[in-house]
Amino acid sequence: MTALVRYRLTTLLLSQRYLAPLLLFAALVTVLTSNDTGPLTAAHAASGLAMLLAATWLTMALAGLDDPAHRAVLTAATGGHRRLTTGTVLAALAACLPLTGLGLLLPLLVGDHSPTAADLLLGVEVQLTCACTGAAVGLLTARPVVRRQGHGLLLALALLLVLTLGKGLPPVNLLLTRLSGHHRSTELVGSTALLLALAAALLGTAAVVGHAFAVRRD
Repeated sequence: MTALVRYRLTTLLLSQRYLAPLLLFAALVTVLTSNDTGPLTAAHAASGLAMLLAATWLTMALAGLDDPAHRAVLTAATGGHRRLTTGTVLAALAACLPLTGLGLLLPLLVGDHSPTAADLLLGVEVQLTCACTGAAVGLLTARPVVRRQGHGLLLALALLLVLTLGKGLPPVNLLLTRLSGHHRSTELVGSTALLLALAAALLGTAAVVGHAFAVRRD
């Protein structure tokens, strides 16, 4: 599995499809947290929203790297659809890890904050929650679930709008609402961990759905 994840990440790097989501993430975090002197919970909300978009984009790029013929060869070489889907999920999460570090660092560089251990832990939880949710959206809106790229993009935008604007909808809207209503990270670490577990479950469900479509269509 390690070799498969490395291969997927190498292919992503060579294709340069990571550049657009990376630049989008950095730009959003910088603009939304620039000269910020308020509580870090607001900066975490901005970083989480940027991560949600970037993770969705990166996952769609990873899932759509291969044409049908190449995907068939890769499936046979890796030992089946399940391993290929799992490798794509792990590669997407691995691609989000550097963004997590960037999302923690940028608000400290462009704003005026004195972070505590609870602030940093909460920031990691927020970004991982949004990364898992974004990866789930990406899996459900890319090949082989949605064959046409334009249709997948529209569906991804619709799902992201529902997740971010649906009042009280976990994990993303509920997370952003809590971050905007609380200023102490210590009060949110526990509840955010539960939302992270929910986001991981959503990602697992999306992987199962993606695998089912791959078996049927490939």
